[in-house]
Amino acid sequence: MPRPALLPLFTGTPPSRAKAAVLVLHGGRADDLRPLPPVNLPAWRMRPFATAIARTTAHEGVLVAHVRYQYRGWNGHHAHPVTDTRRALDELRALTGSVPVVLIGHSLGGRAALRAAGDPDVKGVVALAPWCPPGEPTAHLHDRTVVALHDEADRVTSAADTWAFLARARTAGARVAGIAMPRGGHAMIRDARQWQRFTAEAAAALLGLAPFPEAPTDSAEVFARPGGPGDRP
Repeated sequence: MPRPALLPLFTGTPPSRAKAAVLVLHGGRADDLRPLPPVNLPAWRMRPFATAIARTTAHEGVLVAHVRYQYRGWNGHHAHPVTDTRRALDELRALTGSVPVVLIGHSLGGRAALRAAGDPDVKGVVALAPWCPPGEPTAHLHDRTVVALHDEADRVTSAADTWAFLARARTAGARVAGIAMPRGGHAMIRDARQWQRFTAEAAAALLGLAPFPEAPTDSAEVFARPGGPGDRP
């Protein structure tokens, strides 16, 4: 039996009181069937994002949790992180019942979040420097909201592929927003707080708890903000 895929934060809203949830998905590798190491740097990279989301949604009844993968890699047609994300969503429902969910994913985790967004409880995705190869499916994103942040100087994943994915998703009926971040690269190290702040505020907006945030300083909106302030996607 695989370990649980859902790892709630130790602080914040307990599952029994959750009115909504945000699941955080870290990056990984294209192909790697090894289990996650005890010290998993991609997962550590997402901890400040989870903390920022918990602080932004404090007192709103939002459960913040990480998705734990069984393997390090995507692994071709197996798409193992997508299976893990869907399992985490099922585990979440067992704890909280059906509540609105936002998925936050970086790199491979962004691709997994976008793939899993067809789940009926998922309202939207914030994809950070996502891996969006040509041909990624978008039909399941109808009536979802997808927000993507990408530094166009990223040398690991392609911002151009991300913008093309958003264009296809919009044609499929998704509400989309694309933000070209001025700095940060793939690891989102430079201006990390700006990435974290915008991500947390966007997650709150996708849950209908706040207006959609203004684009970060010096960034460029490749696709305009989805809807107006306070819209509930």
